[in-house]
Amino acid sequence: MTIAVRLAKKHQMVAVPEVAVVASMFPNAKKLELDDHPWLAVPHDPSSTFILRKLGFDCPSPIVHHTFPGSRPPFETQLKTVSHLIMNQRAYVLNAMGTGKTKSALWAWDYLYSKGLTGKLIIFAPLSTLHVVWGAEIMDTIPHRSWVILHGTRAKRHELLNRRDIDIYIINHDGHKIIQKELNARVDIKHVVIDELAIYRNSGSPRSKIMAQYCKLVQWVWGMTGSPIPTSPVDVYAQARIVNPKLVPDFFRLFREQLMYKINDFKWVPKPNAVDKAFQALQPAVRYTLDDVVELPELVVPPLMYVPMGPKQKILYEELYKHAHSLYEQKVITAANAGGIMNKLMQIAAGWVYSTQGDIAALDNTPRIDALIDAIEGTGNKILVFATFKHATDGIASALANAKYEDFAVVTGDTPIRERNDIFTLFQQSDKYRILIAHPQCLAHGVNLTRADTIVWFNPTTNLEIFDQANQRIRRVGQKHKQLILRFQGSPVERHVYNLLDRKQNTQVSLLDLFRQST
Repeated sequence: MTIAVRLAKKHQMVAVPEVAVVASMFPNAKKLELDDHPWLAVPHDPSSTFILRKLGFDCPSPIVHHTFPGSRPPFETQLKTVSHLIMNQRAYVLNAMGTGKTKSALWAWDYLYSKGLTGKLIIFAPLSTLHVVWGAEIMDTIPHRSWVILHGTRAKRHELLNRRDIDIYIINHDGHKIIQKELNARVDIKHVVIDELAIYRNSGSPRSKIMAQYCKLVQWVWGMTGSPIPTSPVDVYAQARIVNPKLVPDFFRLFREQLMYKINDFKWVPKPNAVDKAFQALQPAVRYTLDDVVELPELVVPPLMYVPMGPKQKILYEELYKHAHSLYEQKVITAANAGGIMNKLMQIAAGWVYSTQGDIAALDNTPRIDALIDAIEGTGNKILVFATFKHATDGIASALANAKYEDFAVVTGDTPIRERNDIFTLFQQSDKYRILIAHPQCLAHGVNLTRADTIVWFNPTTNLEIFDQANQRIRRVGQKHKQLILRFQGSPVERHVYNLLDRKQNTQVSLLDLFRQST
């Protein structure tokens, strides 16, 4: 049973009944008389709140006094997430994709930093999200804080880390090892946020070991992931060793024996309570889904998600674009033949392109594959992945198989009707096929796939009708969840196509428009 308190928002104080244990913990508390009973007025801050809660008092979060910076105030679920974080130096945010956990973490750190309760912040995140997600959210949420992305050559990273006038440092997961020694020496960086924590699920990897060692040196560590057990319940072990190692054994072998049955030297299967035990290891945690965010509309469509091209992709794209632009200025390219060049540019941006001999050349599109895996791991429900080239759907399937994903299916124009229908039926009416990779034209009409609540456009289609119809596959009667549509882009031609689709315009002559604009 918890004991009620009284909140004085005007003075940012909380009144509690005067008992010996409270008087001893707060010797400077002001004495009051309320309803003919003695009370004590205690400052309503995180430290006092933590103590009062431990003593059994129902003390609200001190965040109720805070005025949030940024373009809009937090949603209710974000406010609860912020409250959870400021009360726990070691904590997890397991909120689903689209619930605004990035903003929540930034608001929570900013509150603690403004109170002098923590130090500077370093954020570890996927390379594709450093600028377009974290940088953009800092500018929108806490624009008064300075930030820098630690990326580039070793010398460049060292130079940027040595800037002492910065509040927030952002770095990709694997960039840590490059500046490990220098980062360990920065005692003023006392706060760590790890985005997509599940990337550290292999406890034996150098990446996980380095992060676990570093997090022992800092006061605050918050791990964020929407999918903490993407392959097995024991995935949580390495994550727990990083954030809150007190809740798991010192050795992985012991943890695995607690959660899994050994079938043979190569195969372990989960015990009936394995998932429950896994989540017990990830505490204290908060978890909200899109359905919990009552302020959100039914459909969430974030801004275009920028995913950079690989070096070879970028060189090939720029060479073709310059050549095409030269032909345009010579009036060789017209509306009649622009489509072929646009398709070639979009193939390059997606990561697979037909050579002059008709073979398929795989380009270095690792950032886009990584962004797709982040999206898959960020949702607990089924997901549709649209790619507008046959060789791209095959390439995505191969990449997911290499990443140890097994529960997916592929549907293209080459898929026989009967097999296609079987896949749709199993996807919609059973737990089989968590991921469906498809050419959008194959799903443009009539198919009900409401078991999925997330769509990823790996690259855009130029057909407005197909784009609208494909998105409607999850927005139909029977949908029980809020929906999320993510759109990947890493090139001017893709951005231009998406912009035309948003404006409900036909894209047939969009390449010519793009050339006109650049001219």
